Amino acid sequence: MTLKRQRGFSLLELMITIAIGLTLAGITFIAMMPMFNRNHVDLAYDTTLMVLRNTRHLAITQSHQYYVNFNPGGFPAGTMQVTYQPPAVGGGALPPVQQVSTYTLPPDISFNVMGGFPATSPDSFGSGVTAIDFGQGLGGAALTYVSFMPDGSSRDSLGNYNSGVVYLARTADPNPYNSRSVTVWGATGRVRGWRLNQQAGAPIWTQQ
Repeated sequence: MTLKRQRGFSLLELMITIAIGLTLAGITFIAMMPMFNRNHVDLAYDTTLMVLRNTRHLAITQSHQYYVNFNPGGFPAGTMQVTYQPPAVGGGALPPVQQVSTYTLPPDISFNVMGGFPATSPDSFGSGVTAIDFGQGLGGAALTYVSFMPDGSSRDSLGNYNSGVVYLARTADPNPYNSRSVTVWGATGRVRGWRLNQQAGAPIWTQQ
């Protein structure tokens, strides 16, 4: 009687192959998690820079007043709301502001401060303890908005120059060096991005 050889894999060999593949996939996923987390921080940082710079550009090119509100009421945390102030008609009162657009940070990123932030803040705005810290030098509580004017400057609702900083961090990340921040200068409206680095063993904000 002639024996026929069976071709292909046995069930045991197939199960071993699948187990090895799943193990390698799990190791690869775990190894890549820090990269995924950094990508979320970078995305939040790039979005915040884009929103501020584009809104300032709108104010200049359209000769109108535009607001960027951080964590506005009625929206999820991590939201930036852009609104437009229509001009007064015939010398009357200003009409209500109109919403232009909203932007949301990745769900694991928030406007947040962390332990380990240095007291010397970006552009020396505040002391690194308030997540959304605009209204620098105005003597009141921190503001959570900037208003860009047709001349490019950033002001508050009373017309004062409005400078400040906003911080971005992963809520579940114990490493403060993955954090970012963005500053706005009131007189010029200049928007600058920052990253927390280590220098001589101490944390320091450096411009990106």
